[in-house]
Amino acid sequence: MNRRELLLAATATALAAPAFAQDTPGLRYTAIALQTVCDAVNQDSTVEDAHARMDAAIARVRGQIGASRGFLKGFNGYDTKLVVLPEYWMTGFPLGESREEWQAKAAIAMDGPFAEKLAGLAQTFGIYLCSNHYETDPNFPNLYFQSNVIYSPSGDTVLRYRRMISLYTPSPYDVWDKYLDTYGADAVFPVADTEIGVLATIASEEILYPEIARMTAFKGAEVFLHPTSEVGAPGLTPKHIAKKARAIENIAYLVSANSAGIIGTPVPAASTDAMSIILDWYGRTLAESGTGETLNANAVLDIGALRETRRKTGMTNTLSRLPNDAFETAYAQADHAPANRSPANRMMSRAEAIASQQTVIDRLVEDGVLK
Repeated sequence: MNRRELLLAATATALAAPAFAQDTPGLRYTAIALQTVCDAVNQDSTVEDAHARMDAAIARVRGQIGASRGFLKGFNGYDTKLVVLPEYWMTGFPLGESREEWQAKAAIAMDGPFAEKLAGLAQTFGIYLCSNHYETDPNFPNLYFQSNVIYSPSGDTVLRYRRMISLYTPSPYDVWDKYLDTYGADAVFPVADTEIGVLATIASEEILYPEIARMTAFKGAEVFLHPTSEVGAPGLTPKHIAKKARAIENIAYLVSANSAGIIGTPVPAASTDAMSIILDWYGRTLAESGTGETLNANAVLDIGALRETRRKTGMTNTLSRLPNDAFETAYAQADHAPANRSPANRMMSRAEAIASQQTVIDRLVEDGVLK
């Protein structure tokens, strides 16, 4: 399936499906963007040590979720039903490790023991838990993906999204034809229709790409879950501006969880700290965290009010006014990043990834798209 066919399929789904699968005007609950420290496994020389550190991270987060739920229930009276964790919170990111070393040390099996422990967290606390982590897939044994996974209160996996845009980490787009053959187009930009709303996820820097959020908005997404690990700053950053834009243009809540620093690497620990945030569909800040480990980015989401807003006529109902047919030709003709960079399911090196990007830039200059 090519880009044009994928866009048409997503648009058709949005037009054919009911705008809202559930009608629960009084649905309100607490959501937490849990800002927790990342104790990176880069410092571990063996797989066993790395996995022990990952187990410790799960135990620490278990305590933080339990305490946060109890505190907030007493504070605002609403049950916590959604918790979003930061990007790669169990492991950190590769720093000097080869792709193969990182896969062995930090990527978990999609249905293995670590996944079961994460599902157990959701089940123990009766929440929807969104985790971003590296994972392996038996259908692509030579690769790993960076995934956003949502576990339900029953312990089931209700959504698995593999990061689509990544310069260094393998993505479904790198093995595009086989990925579509294996999982189908619906699995590329999934949503989860749940009793707390229609959930979708955005991975880290993908917040800068409006198409990622829009593809799930076409399927009815109401709450964007955004695990991230980004530079904190006292002023607006490009990613912070993009978060507001994604919420506004899609008439959706956005729950963005940042790291409370990354320890165990040569990078200064507080470089990725603060700025976890929850936004409403006008881009207004409902809650935002300062520095350190904190539950302060928590807010009561009112799904009924969101649904009422989406059904109103007027200029602010941007979703109902999208002229998708006018965009179709330009998207179909645009020739940017190539699919199938890893046709043999081989892990690309960082140098190969940069070389591939340079080829695209050179071609865009040649075509006159870039001056």
